[in-house]
Amino acid sequence: MTKAVLDDHLLRDLLAGEASGELVQTLADYQPATTNMYLLRLCRSAVSAAGGALTGSWPASARRALGRQLVALPEDIEVVPMRGLAYRMAELADAHRLSSLGAEAVAAAEHFGGPLCVWAGDDGPRIRAAISELTGDYRTIAR
Repeated sequence: MTKAVLDDHLLRDLLAGEASGELVQTLADYQPATTNMYLLRLCRSAVSAAGGALTGSWPASARRALGRQLVALPEDIEVVPMRGLAYRMAELADAHRLSSLGAEAVAAAEHFGGPLCVWAGDDGPRIRAAISELTGDYRTIAR
């Protein structure tokens, strides 16, 4: 089965058992995957939660529970090693003026041949434009 790359917000929702109907529907057709940088951002939020949109409003006990899941990430959630994407990321960053996080997301979606799924509140125009030009499968998913 092809994989869908989930951003940190959608990964959080999936791990917390709070996946929206849209996300559940997407994952009926695709297996979940994420990137190294999305995973790092979510881990940082679980550790410090300095008021951000990811886990800033969560109680410490919920953040610790999420942290345990992140440490033992389910095997069905794949993360492409950076070494397999690094050169393509550099090409994408140069061609589309993407950040490292954006370039990795686009490269991972290309690698898996599936959609790049982002929380609707974190829709990035450069990432959207790059995916539109390359694979065309960019999805914003509401909570």
